[in-house]
Amino acid sequence: MIEDLREEEIVNKVGGRFKLSTLIQKRLVALNAGSRPLVDTDSDDKMQIVIEEIKQDKIYLDTSLNLRITGESPEAGGPLDFDPTVL
Repeated sequence: MIEDLREEEIVNKVGGRFKLSTLIQKRLVALNAGSRPLVDTDSDDKMQIVIEEIKQDKIYLDTSLNLRITGESPEAGGPLDFDPTVL
């Protein structure tokens, strides 16, 4: 788990070490507050869950350093809905 944080791939994926630590902290707070994990894992370790979510591109930081879930609309506060009848 900690070895994953030492690799440059995960650091570069989120835009640097500061953003990585910010993303991890914000997601850990959300998980501790009762948010459900976005990945299937055998581990109950919340840090491992967060690392897997980052590696699978499930979470990211927006330009204001707010935690976002992939497919989530900032305006609606939830997943994007697709209506094929509206063009």
